[in-house]
Amino acid sequence: MPAAVPPKDPLSGHPGHLSVEQTHILEKFKKELAEEGFYNPEKNDDPALLRFLRARKFDIPKAKIMWIDTQKWKESFKVDELYETFEYTEKAEVDKLYPKFYHKIDKDGRPIYVEQLGKLDLTKLYAVTTPERQMQSLVVEYEKFQRDRLPICSDLAGHLIETSCTIMDLKNVGISQFWKVKNYVQEAAAISQNNYPESMGKFYIINAPWGFSTVWSLVKGWLDEATVAKIHVLGSDYKKGLLEQIPEDSLPSFLGGSCNCKEGCSMSDAGPWKGKTGSSVKSRKTLAEEAQKDVSIEGKEAPAIEATNGDVVKA
Repeated sequence: MPAAVPPKDPLSGHPGHLSVEQTHILEKFKKELAEEGFYNPEKNDDPALLRFLRARKFDIPKAKIMWIDTQKWKESFKVDELYETFEYTEKAEVDKLYPKFYHKIDKDGRPIYVEQLGKLDLTKLYAVTTPERQMQSLVVEYEKFQRDRLPICSDLAGHLIETSCTIMDLKNVGISQFWKVKNYVQEAAAISQNNYPESMGKFYIINAPWGFSTVWSLVKGWLDEATVAKIHVLGSDYKKGLLEQIPEDSLPSFLGGSCNCKEGCSMSDAGPWKGKTGSSVKSRKTLAEEAQKDVSIEGKEAPAIEATNGDVVKA
């Protein structure tokens, strides 16, 4: 009888779960990036590098292209400057037309992100803001997510949190409306997938309209296979599905939960990160090192961490 094939580690490629080969690839990745001037150990930690390596299946040449393109894009888009100085003065007006916001955490400790695409009217939106400022605000939120929300959620959980739980509300989105906003959605998706890879944990599409299958077949073509596997289409009967992943008091009442923030959930920025920055908690580097120590000590239970399909499991 042939020897049994050991099960594949669902956490493979994550901090604390690197094979010998993956460890060597990571070190080689750092060395080659440093030689080309695109690696700073004070700024670029292993969890960030590993996200790019996982996104390209640990293929160094492909991961290098992705990483370097992102560093060049961040420089040209002035991402560091935007993170420090951007003031979204029109946010309240934009919120009336296109609510998109972070709000508390799910049962696995991830930041919850809600986007109500059905309210989006680009003509009205661009009467109160500009396409450029919309993309700038989007990038600033990605940076806050990486620099502040995830480190704070990780510190609260006691282990690395690297992804979000997203709710995309398509209520009142018809096929004709989708085509009107298609280019905006595609541009936003490209920024996320190209520059902030491996950031999606769970993704719920709710209130999917009639004919959505046609749109979904197109959208799936813009996404990689691993991303598609994390997406759950729930339709209009979504409350039970959301509450399996999200505490009721973390879910806004207009989505079936019990939360009613005084200033409105979409404007509250409610969550453990409110009023804090990521610099006030343990770094991802420290948490990654602790994860490595945990799995290297025989008999010690390793912390929970997220598998590639978005499920959080014990190591």
